[in-house]
Amino acid sequence: MHGALAADSFQGFLNGVRAEARKQGISAGTLDAALRGISPNQKVLDRDRHQPEFTMTWERYRALVINDQRIANGRIAWQQNKGLLGQVQSRYGVDPRVILGIWGLESSYGTTTGSFNVIEALATLGWEGRRASFFRGELMAALKILDAGDITPGRMTGSYAGAMGQPQFMPSSYLRYAVDFDGDGKRDIWNNRADVFGSIGNYLAKSGWQSGQIWGVRADVPANFDASLSGREFRRTPAEWSRLGVRADGRGWPGGDAPAALVLPDRVNGGETGEAYLVGANFTAIRRYNPSDFYALGVALLGDLVAA
Repeated sequence: MHGALAADSFQGFLNGVRAEARKQGISAGTLDAALRGISPNQKVLDRDRHQPEFTMTWERYRALVINDQRIANGRIAWQQNKGLLGQVQSRYGVDPRVILGIWGLESSYGTTTGSFNVIEALATLGWEGRRASFFRGELMAALKILDAGDITPGRMTGSYAGAMGQPQFMPSSYLRYAVDFDGDGKRDIWNNRADVFGSIGNYLAKSGWQSGQIWGVRADVPANFDASLSGREFRRTPAEWSRLGVRADGRGWPGGDAPAALVLPDRVNGGETGEAYLVGANFTAIRRYNPSDFYALGVALLGDLVAA
């Protein structure tokens, strides 16, 4: 679709969005400010169509996300924000190390949050994306955020797919989990660290985080271990794992006597058994942020290294 045809089609899409938003109570003023001057963003469509299709090994992923620079920057961030992270832990019970890990992976501690206009990006993908209905729903959520006055359209920036601010929340996640931690009347996940940390803490608390438990621990498995016994769906008690020759390395079991799962990240891509981790309920909570074992391990290990 080119030129005038595309412009007409996009304008028709926006007219439909405007009508639906008005029915949901979003003000005409908000819609005028949000939708004024936006057009289909070709960079958004290019990124959506050309997402890398490679299969990454755990070793490669780990080297990418847990590098010396990110660890060094994280240690500085930890020292600067210890007090605030402690306050968030007091309210939500979430380990500051995991909040640091998510903040580090999602936006390199708030330094790379994406510069796309979120409304334009979501409108583009809602109009002509692979998951149009999903992105149209996220666009409606973004318009509700603007209508509440938490942020202005010009400052609502994020990734090409609409993930916003320092924690990279999608708009629907923002509506569910973002908090005004410092009580200034706005939920600002773009510029306000109290709200950034509080919102991540609230997200994890509402995703089943168990206060006082570790996420998991490195494990030793015997050389002849049957790898088919691994995976998040297979949970066993410490006694059962011990009988299978699996040992927790260091900090004890993730949930006391509660059943834990054994994750073998190298095995995902057909590798040898490689590294092994015993994980509990808090690993599952991290996965609710991003449903990937690699991601959850990356967050947890980075946080442990940064706040060692």
